[in-house]
This record gives sequence, structure tokens and C-alpha cells, in this order.
Amino acid sequence: MIGKEGIKYSLRNLKKSKDRSFFTILSIFIGIATIFIFVSFGLGLFSYIDEISGGASADKVIIQAKGAAAPGLDTTFELTESDLRVINGVTGVYETAGSYFRVVKLSQKDEVRYSFIISYTPDNPLILESFDIGVEKGKDLTASDSGKVILGSNFREDGKIFSQGYEINDKIEIDDKDFRVSGFLESIGNPQDDSQTYINEEAFQDTYPDTTSYGMIIARVNKEQIDVVVERIEKALRKHKDQEEGKEDFYVQSYAELLEAYSGALAGIVGFIIIIGIISVIVAAINTANTMITAVLERYKEIGILKAIGAKNSEILDIFLFESSFLGLIAGALGILAGFIITYVAKVILIGMGWSFLAPLYNVWLFVGCLVFAVVTGAISGVAPAIRASRINTVDALRYE
Repeated sequence: MIGKEGIKYSLRNLKKSKDRSFFTILSIFIGIATIFIFVSFGLGLFSYIDEISGGASADKVIIQAKGAAAPGLDTTFELTESDLRVINGVTGVYETAGSYFRVVKLSQKDEVRYSFIISYTPDNPLILESFDIGVEKGKDLTASDSGKVILGSNFREDGKIFSQGYEINDKIEIDDKDFRVSGFLESIGNPQDDSQTYINEEAFQDTYPDTTSYGMIIARVNKEQIDVVVERIEKALRKHKDQEEGKEDFYVQSYAELLEAYSGALAGIVGFIIIIGIISVIVAAINTANTMITAVLERYKEIGILKAIGAKNSEILDIFLFESSFLGLIAGALGILAGFIITYVAKVILIGMGWSFLAPLYNVWLFVGCLVFAVVTGAISGVAPAIRASRINTVDALRYE
């Protein structure tokens, strides 16, 4: 264990070779900052996925028609009311709800925007439950609200969609027809979903009678047998549509499957970036080892003097291990600080833009892990030079010029 005098001696030598120490710290710093940034963003996204998978969508199955366009907009493949009835009759399906989608023109004075209008049945909460949102301000729609809509949270904000945000009971023009704002939904966390308009199904059909294909059908199922129920739905729809297995014009997936696929892709991306960060840290470790080897050579005679006045091999070893570990500690602390500042600024920007679900997340293990990793990296890179320094022959070192 290095003593107080040994620490002072090490710090004094690091200060003397400050240029070399700086570049050693810089190389580890870059790797640690990179790891911190991508792990924090990964934690945020995984937390968002866990929140969804553990919420109201855990027992839901989504059925959509295949097609090149957005769900419900490609009329080559359709999901109709008869398909909805077939799904509703499948064993293990407790209830179903269909939702129509349509791109609409929204107008406010001279401003024009385009977004989705989505239908739902007020008496059946499946559609809104599947998005894991509810009405935050105002009132939910009723089956008789033919001239009213609910808006995404971005409509409330000035400058988010239109220059002027909307309030409850304001008039909003949709495809040149006037509707009243009944309420606003909670924020989902991304601009697309938070900029949509919701209308009850009956009003949608009256306003857009030419839209006959559901954008999606949501089914609440027995979540203990969700995979079995998915197979039953597929089989029932194939029989109803007279389609062969593998040639269906629809697909059925549980939210768990969708989230698992997303999680897998996300884990792969984050893992790849972390590997890049680790490679940069390994390169930094090699630089640190070179720095410590150079330090040993420069202080060859000095080490001999230390041994001549009674320094033990273990004390020499501790001195050089401390120096390399200390460089790792400084680099790790600075890398964490830089990573935190960068991600925090990004978090503020993302939330301001409406992309809050992309915001990074921090926990104590991220900070501790990065710091320990940096220190261990520095220590390991200094082992070989430290052993070499401790084994220097005192007589040879004193004669060294």
C-alpha cells in the first residue's frame, strides 16, 4: 500500500511530465465519455420500453394489414368489420376495437399542416390504452360527440404545430370542416404521436365514408396464453380470407413481440457503440503503458537512488501503479463529467423538441462503473512498467547515464 510520501512523490513526477500526462488522460477520457453517452441513452430507451411492456399494452395484440403505405392507407390490403368480428370470436380474445387512420389537412388562418386523424370508440378504451395515454385536460369524447375531437399534447403549445396553441372548446378546421376541441391527451414523447387528432368512430365514418379499412385492430387477450391466441387469430383470419399460410395479407403481433424486436435491435446498436468505446479505451491503455515505460526509463537512476536509501521493490511497484491508476481516475472523472454535460444538454433539447422518450437516463452504477473502469484500465496498463521498475538492479541504476 503506497504511503503519503509515495503519493506526493508520484504527483510531483506527474506534474513534471504534464504534457505526456495530458495526452494520456485525453485518450482514456474520449473512451469513457463515449461509453457514458451511449449507455445513458440506451438506459433511457430501455426504460421507456420497460414502461410500455409493463403497462396497459402487456395483454394487447395488434393486427394490421400488410402494405407499402402507412396502416389503413394502402387499400390493396384491408382489415374490415367482418375481420373484426372474426377476431372477436377467437377463444382467448376478450374484446376488440378497430381504428381508422387518415391523413387530414389542418388549418389555422393562413397556416396549413397535415397529420393523422385516428378513430376510436369512447366506450371501448383499447385504442388509447394501447398507446398508454389518457386525456390530460378537458373531457373524453362520447359516442354522440359528432363535432368534437381530442388533440395530441403538442396542439396546446404555441409554435409546436401552429403559431397559436389551442384551448378547450376552440374551433379547429379539419379538411375544411369545423370541429370543437373537447380535450388534450397526455404527452407520449415523440412529435408524430403528440401531433395526432382523435375522433370517435361514428363521427369518422360520417365524415369519411370512403375509408373502409381499419388502420389497426387491437385485441385484449389472455396474456398467459398470448402466443397461442396469436396463432388462433392468424388461423381464423386465414380461413376467413381464404389465404394460405405464409401468403397472408395481414400480420398479427403482440406488443411484447414488437418491443422484444425493438429491444434486440437497440441492444445491438448500443453494444456496437460500446465496443467502439472499449476499443478506444484499450488504445488509451496502450498509450498509458507507453507513458509509464518512458517514465521508468527517464527515472532509471532516480529509482536506483530510491532503492539505495531503502525503498523496497513493493514500494517502487506501488508508486508506478498509483501513477497509472491516478491518470485513469482523472481521465474517468473528466470523461464522466463531459458525458453528463453533453447528454444533459441533449436531454433538454430533445424534451423541448417533443422527443422525451429518447432522453438519456442516469443511475449511480453508470457513474461508478465508468469511473472504476477508467481506474482499472489505468492500473492494468501500468502493471508491466511498474514490475519492470521494481526489478531494476540498484547498482546498474546508479551507474546509468
